[in-house]
Amino acid sequence: MVNTATSLDAFARGKLASLDAQRLRRQLVESHRDDAIWITRNGKRLLSFSCNDYLNLTQHPEIVEASITATRRWGVGSGGSRLVTGNHPLFSELETKLAALKGCEAACVFGSGYLANIGIIPAIVGKSDLLLVDELAHACIWAGAALSGGRVIRFSHNNVAHAADLLAVHRHEHQHALMLTDHVFSMDGDLAPVGALMNLASQHDAWLMTDDAHGLGVLRTTPHQVPLQMGTLSKAIGAYGGYLCASRPVVELIRNRARSFVYSTGLPPGTVAAAIAALDFIAREPAYAARPLARARQFTLALGLPEAESPIVPLVLGDAETALTASDILSEAGFLVAAIRPPTVPPGTSRLRFTFTAQHPAAEVDRLAALIKSRILPATAAPQHS
Repeated sequence: MVNTATSLDAFARGKLASLDAQRLRRQLVESHRDDAIWITRNGKRLLSFSCNDYLNLTQHPEIVEASITATRRWGVGSGGSRLVTGNHPLFSELETKLAALKGCEAACVFGSGYLANIGIIPAIVGKSDLLLVDELAHACIWAGAALSGGRVIRFSHNNVAHAADLLAVHRHEHQHALMLTDHVFSMDGDLAPVGALMNLASQHDAWLMTDDAHGLGVLRTTPHQVPLQMGTLSKAIGAYGGYLCASRPVVELIRNRARSFVYSTGLPPGTVAAAIAALDFIAREPAYAARPLARARQFTLALGLPEAESPIVPLVLGDAETALTASDILSEAGFLVAAIRPPTVPPGTSRLRFTFTAQHPAAEVDRLAALIKSRILPATAAPQHS
């Protein structure tokens, strides 16, 4: 009789050894967020440039108090699926605010951004349909596309002409067509050409869906009437969850057919209340919400990189070892900047990924740029801004 536990362990060890050999194994590191921008790891206090909390709202007193108040009133959990017993009154308020912000009729909140994408996409398209996906779209978009069972074709990153060619050749072969893209690309920080993609979609009776996880709250809402606007509440909003903003019929369909909505417990009341308070804060503090992009542009100007389009700035260094070494150099100087390696990014494009927040001191941004100029760039080829 085969000892399955032993064979399973052997399988795992082999896979881990392969990751070690490629410098691609990841480890969980206990991290204490001391405040909005400082983090303690392995006993060392670091200024973090690796957090998606762009507006530092996860620790804002007003947002925290809203969460505590809701928790005391409704408890720490929702108790069930939203379609059964978990639809506490705060959901309606949050969905109304999201829909208004995005210029849509309705919204549906999910347990996370990943759950949103793997639920929405298969509920909209199926085996007889075509899905065109930007090659650098987030992993959860690809997961949702695969779950749909439809024909999935990637188009070159932000290449509208390539997408147009694919639609011209394949659109007539399928009942429906769905185009999928990030709005702000999480590893590159650049923006999708949403207006051009909308025009293309209208020419071919295709539907466009954008993932605005990294744009909500820090970039102006797109004026284009995208029919499917998805995003998360875990970045600039500082809470947790995902959402879809769309027309009322589409949202109603999603509530009935998206499996990750139907069969998941609703978000805790405190989490939803925090998101509501964050949206209110952002609406009345536009100057504050503009700070992350301003800090990112200060950084790109100092390094002679193309002007940042979002609070995310990549410095592509090549192989994983080079990126890890650069991350260690910054850590020694008191900065936390994670090295991003495959499979998160394509082979040969390992990088430092800098994220800028509203409370990063301008002087520290300058110090960071100076350190990169003196210690990292001289040891590598000319930096790439992918």
